Amino acid sequence: MIRVLLADDQLLVRAGFRALLDAQPDIEVAGEAADGREAVRLVRELRPDTVLMDIRMPRLDGLAATRAITEDPALNEVKVVMLTTFELDEYVFEAIRSGASGFLVKDTEPEELLRAVRAVVAGDALLSPGVTRRLIAEFAARSKEPAAATGLSELTEREREVMALVGIGLSNEEIARRLVVSPLTAKTHVSRTMVKLGARDRAQLVVLAYESGLVRPGWLG
Repeated sequence: MIRVLLADDQLLVRAGFRALLDAQPDIEVAGEAADGREAVRLVRELRPDTVLMDIRMPRLDGLAATRAITEDPALNEVKVVMLTTFELDEYVFEAIRSGASGFLVKDTEPEELLRAVRAVVAGDALLSPGVTRRLIAEFAARSKEPAAATGLSELTEREREVMALVGIGLSNEEIARRLVVSPLTAKTHVSRTMVKLGARDRAQLVVLAYESGLVRPGWLG
């Protein structure tokens, strides 16, 4: 059973998400928080698998709450998904750099929300949908100039290649087809790359790909 914590200051938004999630046989809402401070407290108390976190909340905003969660070693298994509007601001990219596993627009289709919850708990970042690729590219384009790729020195040539493909939003299956290897082999390369670079999850691997200059926003097309 996938346990989800809802963090949003709008009661109607939480009610809508709860109705959708609780109707699934493999998902349950573990709790609700109306502000960031309460969200952090409930995560420590309930240890959900994932948190659907609104960015703008009273007392403590979603970005600060996300940092509090992802920087706590005891909460390493909890995945945070940011909720936002399409136009949003650059806080989303900062949230992913801080450890969030991805983000969703609030008006996403129900099936996409369910797929996202299941995917992030399975260890996949929410980086495949086209909207996410475009937003990541936009934020990366506005960020500082790429640093020297010294952090990639421990990677093999194939691992760099895989990291670049992760950076443009490809799934393990898509990477496998591109490189003509098995999905398991692709997954192994991704996992080893994450371990070598100390990336919390796939989302941070994408950020590292951009910040090192291994991937440039224009490559997304």
